[in-house]
Amino acid sequence: MDRFEPNLRIPGPTALPPTVRTAGARQMINHRGPEFAAMLARILEGMKPFFGTTSDVAMITTAGSGGLEAAIVNTLSPGDRVLGVSIGAFGDRFAKIAKIYGAEVTKLDAEWGYAADADEIRERLRSLPGTKAVLLTHNETSAGVMNPIAELAAAIRAETPDALILVDSVSGLGAVPFDMDGWGIDVVATASQKAWMAAPGLAMVAASERAWKAMETARMPRFYLDLRRHRDAMASGETPWTPAIAVAFQVDEGIRLMNEEGQAAVFARHVACAAATQAGLQALGFELFAEPAHRSKTVTAASIPDGLDWKAFNGEIKRRQLVLAGGQGKLTGKVFRVGHLGSVAVGEILEAIDTIEAVSLEWGREIEAGVAVAAAERAAANAALQPA
Repeated sequence: MDRFEPNLRIPGPTALPPTVRTAGARQMINHRGPEFAAMLARILEGMKPFFGTTSDVAMITTAGSGGLEAAIVNTLSPGDRVLGVSIGAFGDRFAKIAKIYGAEVTKLDAEWGYAADADEIRERLRSLPGTKAVLLTHNETSAGVMNPIAELAAAIRAETPDALILVDSVSGLGAVPFDMDGWGIDVVATASQKAWMAAPGLAMVAASERAWKAMETARMPRFYLDLRRHRDAMASGETPWTPAIAVAFQVDEGIRLMNEEGQAAVFARHVACAAATQAGLQALGFELFAEPAHRSKTVTAASIPDGLDWKAFNGEIKRRQLVLAGGQGKLTGKVFRVGHLGSVAVGEILEAIDTIEAVSLEWGREIEAGVAVAAAERAAANAALQPA
């Protein structure tokens, strides 16, 4: 980390490695030429192992929410029965997109801080015959919760075999294992500014063969987000519309770095950083918001203690070049969040914990100097010893 730059600990956009920043400063190229075609192929093929799929992946110039919208409009028709499983703000957003386009959406809301329950999903599906799709959030950044997608998908398949399973993995994919084909997932969306270590601007969407077939009969309006157009253009090494070339340069370099590190090492690094963050915050007296069994590996949410003037407290943290995220939706003003995904190392997490500790001591919070960083270090070391 550059000592003259902030320690950016939010769940996205994430910090950019030096070579990724350099890549984004390259001169433009012809997006209809062979150089772009080769890069597009590297990106889409390079992402497949992280998706856990052999299916086609499309790259769309849009934010992650555009990827979610693409998942909806390409596979569904107005009036289709949809179960939207929500564990936070982004699960609510996914369901809202489907509703706006005319789907008949039933919500199944878990208490924020908890993962979705497979048995509850099966029970709800029994009361919704003919359900066309189920919407799942892999990693809910608003609450710091990671859903057990394999377990939830298995329950959906057992209860409603024909339902499409659409997954928002914007802040999960690339940081933790994902097996799209093995789990029977139909559409997965992710975005460049998260684990891929690039600037915002690109969403990547993978679809199963079953989903591609569904696109032929889906009747929701689509033009820019039409994945069939992307698939056709990809055959000649292009995108149907002008892409965010500078961001594509960065994603290309980000994937190169991830492959150089190795997939297992990338996942292990995220586990270690999550363990360090959570142990450090707890040692500082902060209560973690998410249930222990399903805490996110990419962002940790912690409750703001009663009586702590968070605005002033966070202002001092910012003055020391540490940038944290506040709460979202109904958690605004109730939690703060520490992002640990993408280009993140344990050392950066230790620096963040050290900064929060220093401000806590200045504010007279009852903690012992050095204990939090030591706890974070131990947790990271223990995580490194665990089998992959």
